[in-house]
Amino acid sequence: MTVSIIIKALNEERRIAAAIESALAALPDGQGEVILADSGSTDRTIEIAKQYPIVIAQIEAPAKPSCGLGPQLGYQYSRYPYICLIDGDMEIAPDFIAPALQYLQENPRVAGVAGHVVEQNHESLEYVRRDQIKVAYKGVGTVDRINCGGLYRREAIEEVGYFSDRNLHSYEEYDLGVRLRTKGWTLFRLDRRFVYHTGHEVNAYSLLVRRWRSKYIRGIGELLRGAVGKPHLKNLFVELPELRLWMMVYGWIFAMLMVLVFVPDFAFAVLIDVVWILCAVVLMGIKHKNMQIGLYSVVAWFFHAAALPIGFFTPRIDPAARIESKLIPAAEKSAG
Repeated sequence: MTVSIIIKALNEERRIAAAIESALAALPDGQGEVILADSGSTDRTIEIAKQYPIVIAQIEAPAKPSCGLGPQLGYQYSRYPYICLIDGDMEIAPDFIAPALQYLQENPRVAGVAGHVVEQNHESLEYVRRDQIKVAYKGVGTVDRINCGGLYRREAIEEVGYFSDRNLHSYEEYDLGVRLRTKGWTLFRLDRRFVYHTGHEVNAYSLLVRRWRSKYIRGIGELLRGAVGKPHLKNLFVELPELRLWMMVYGWIFAMLMVLVFVPDFAFAVLIDVVWILCAVVLMGIKHKNMQIGLYSVVAWFFHAAALPIGFFTPRIDPAARIESKLIPAAEKSAG
């Protein structure tokens, strides 16, 4: 019943101490290990982490940061039969692991469990919108994936070959979930707190640009590419409404281009397209009961639509290959 808690991080100097301390406190009877899986932090993340009795693993070239790389990096250094994953901007609830382990013990075909993600950031439109997604983040019971980390049994991970696909800049939780379910495992979300999540304290549009630069929004294209030729490819189109949405966005963009091509009066054609966009903003604003979120949603559509094909055509690395990395020793403590 011993647990390896993996904290994946990149430049989390402001929050990493709280994440590590929460992980150490959450270990059952103090047994197990905490692993910081660092994707190449250039701030004080490592310096702070070295003050704690944990394992610190950091990538080395040619490995490059991605959301899918962190969990696999920590997994390859882990030793225990249960793996708990959190992010460097999270704090794990102290009363989660014991009942989660009990549930896994009582349900041998459940591969992983999580609980509620409590969002601490109520300013950014991205996190306000995320907090409204009830099914993916707040649904209780059997789920198709465990977003924002969770507690997994090593036996199930070994059966599907690897913990997390290093090629993915997002959707790594869904990828793991669909691979597990294809092998007959299930996932469950308990009706209890799992982690407190702070998130990025930046403007939503700045966060969107950051995610473009970090390749985060290429994730669904990368996910599609990785599923080609696999039995779970069909699941993506059934289970990911956003994938169907991007297909509709492509159709919408094509229709707007056709208006520009075939309407003789170019100014009138532009006006038609602008009206279409404004209508989409209003409809999304009504849906979310917030016109700011409506505008943000439509802007995000265009970003994601542009990123999907880039992600799909990006060359892949074998996700089961060992990640290039090193172990960093904890800082020496002075005597007395």
